[in-house]
Amino acid sequence: MEVRGSGFLAANLAPLADSHPAVVAAAFGVSIAAGIPEADFAREADRLYELISHCVQRQEKLVFFSTASAAMYAVPGKAGEEDGPVFPSTAYGRHNLALEAVLAASPVDYLVLRLTHVVGPAQHAQMLVPSLVRQVRSGAVRLYRGARRDLIDVADLVTVVDRLLTAGVRRTVVNVASGRAVPIEALVDHVEAELGVRADREYVSDVAHQPVSVARLHRLVPEIARIGREDYYRRVLSKYLWEYAGDKTAVTG
Repeated sequence: MEVRGSGFLAANLAPLADSHPAVVAAAFGVSIAAGIPEADFAREADRLYELISHCVQRQEKLVFFSTASAAMYAVPGKAGEEDGPVFPSTAYGRHNLALEAVLAASPVDYLVLRLTHVVGPAQHAQMLVPSLVRQVRSGAVRLYRGARRDLIDVADLVTVVDRLLTAGVRRTVVNVASGRAVPIEALVDHVEAELGVRADREYVSDVAHQPVSVARLHRLVPEIARIGREDYYRRVLSKYLWEYAGDKTAVTG
């Protein structure tokens, strides 16, 4: 598999580089949901359009990473499903849905993975866990009231990518999530317990919770059901949080 990109996802997909010939992973582009300049969205779109043409000419499959967050799904009262209603609530969500539509309308052989909050080594400082850990270490954390976050270990994401490609899954969309969205307070509690500190909590606004369906993921990759265990988020946090014991604060949740 050829991995296009140089960031967090690209680095963690590197172990698959010698597997899955005739597959290209678009591991580049916008990965932060807020405060993104329009030029960044345009740059990612241009790169994807070029990559679609490349893959069509070479008869290669294209893997695209989208979002399974509330930015994509805003469906009150039910879990967001890949083929169900989709009402993106932010520019980030609308951007990802538009790129998915370009793929679906093209002749390229594609696989779209809508990702929840992926956690792993060497993440951008503004991503959820690095930001959360730094805030707790500083003694003050700002949270969105009502926020819930579904975490998945990047190692499990790599397993999912490997299994889906091995199974030949194509021209479809798959939510990749644990299926357990945890209250943001529970994440803070666990980080505090691990680091042995207590942080003052400030709530900045209210947000709605949007659950995500993982039925398709479990059907296609049955062994990944283990990530739905109640203690999964604690194991993911414990595995990586010490890497992010840092300095500056930011809004989390």
